[in-house]
Amino acid sequence: MAKPTGFLEFKREAAGERPLTERIHDWEPIHLHLPEERLHQQAARCMDCGIPFCHKGNILNGMTSGCPINNLIPEWNDLVYRGLWREAYERLSRTNNFPEFTGLVCPAPCEAACTLGIHDPAVTIKQIEFAIIERAFDEGWVKPNAPAHRTGKTVAIIGSGPSGLAAADQLNKAGHRVTVFERADRSGGLLMYGIPNMKLDKKLVQRRIDLLAEAGIVFVMNTEVGRDVTAAELQAQFDAIVLCTGATQPNDLPVPGRALNGIHFAMDFLQGNTKALLDGELEIGDWRLKAAQSPISNLQSPVFAGGKDVVVIGGGDTGTDCVATSLRHGCDSLVQFEIMEMPPMARAANNPWPQWPRIYKMDYGQEEATAVFGEDPREYAIMTKRFIGDEQGNLQAVETVNVRWLPAENGGRPTLEEIPGTTQTWAAQLVLLALGFRGPEQTVAQQFGVVTGPRTNIEAEYGRYTTNVPGVFAAGDARRGQSLVVWAINEGRGVGTAVDAYLMAE
Repeated sequence: MAKPTGFLEFKREAAGERPLTERIHDWEPIHLHLPEERLHQQAARCMDCGIPFCHKGNILNGMTSGCPINNLIPEWNDLVYRGLWREAYERLSRTNNFPEFTGLVCPAPCEAACTLGIHDPAVTIKQIEFAIIERAFDEGWVKPNAPAHRTGKTVAIIGSGPSGLAAADQLNKAGHRVTVFERADRSGGLLMYGIPNMKLDKKLVQRRIDLLAEAGIVFVMNTEVGRDVTAAELQAQFDAIVLCTGATQPNDLPVPGRALNGIHFAMDFLQGNTKALLDGELEIGDWRLKAAQSPISNLQSPVFAGGKDVVVIGGGDTGTDCVATSLRHGCDSLVQFEIMEMPPMARAANNPWPQWPRIYKMDYGQEEATAVFGEDPREYAIMTKRFIGDEQGNLQAVETVNVRWLPAENGGRPTLEEIPGTTQTWAAQLVLLALGFRGPEQTVAQQFGVVTGPRTNIEAEYGRYTTNVPGVFAAGDARRGQSLVVWAINEGRGVGTAVDAYLMAE
């Protein structure tokens, strides 16, 4: 540890974000970045504690604590403090294939587990991580990971999200010929189409995909297993198959009126928006789609929030992204429903460090909505009862009731109780369902004949990743269910090791 008193001398300083009233008028990244001298100070706050809980990802009380990919955080913090940026990059790249992604969109369970966080604000780990990788790109240190020799073995990876890309990178470095199949028109999966541009600049995603392609990985877009190619064809062509399709079956809300026009899954909304932006069909700074006057070409399920009363049902990152995107479209009003009660302002007694802190916070979307409409858009402990439409079948309103959660009895789960006399009606011409995901779509699993579990996840033991079909592996959200980007990278790296051992018989 280069500065033993660093955590005593320097306060936590995050770079922050662009001004709220400026950034809601465009789709540019919201994040700002600290200059080098202040980054040295932030890195100096790392205590190099005896047991660095930030290193190891664990599930505590149902939430991730610590880093699932085992980043050597105190080591590269020390190197940044000493100005040894290249060494810091080399140390970071030992454990993380894509620090530019985790440095922007990971919720930072490493910071939640930071020992300093017991009594002071945690080290700005995520901020330093992103600074390291961007410095590496600026200096030209990031090179394609082309192998010294090829093994002659071939691998097909189905899905180009974070787990698929991590698996492809690992297997390519091991010398295998890797082909990544993606059903969308661009590679990147969730990273490309599931996260808005202001949160994760798509130029960063494409930059990494271009590097992987330079290293020898082949990307095949607009190709869906079961439609454009069969499982049998892939098994005949490749020595191993890795299923990294993600968990893309959204949870629905089967209440009266669900079939009305104007009710959409959150991902349909977000994906259509990003595609329109990347295709040049989304006006920058005008809050309006060109489709307001003319149809959008090649855009599946375009959904536009401009001039509408919008209700987002569900919290989490996806709900926040829907809030932020609706604001940029120019919605007339915005409310976000959460069925859970409002979290406490500080840790509860049953939520101690190093668990993920279940406390009240405002993410970027809620901050923006507050700047536009004057208050946090979230309504807590509220349940949707029905959707109300007009005679033409168009959504007009949402009816809700407030609820309370009753304590669990005899080791069971808490129960939900409606509160009499709390029925409300909310004007809405657009509802976005951000209720999480059940598991992977079943087409690919059925094509390959792999066994799935009760939640439709592909059955494959963690650490081994083998399915019931020889030579077919599964990893990421397709195997574990909806989770964090950093867990997807963890599983992509793990399945790479498992497939390599299978192919080389060692």
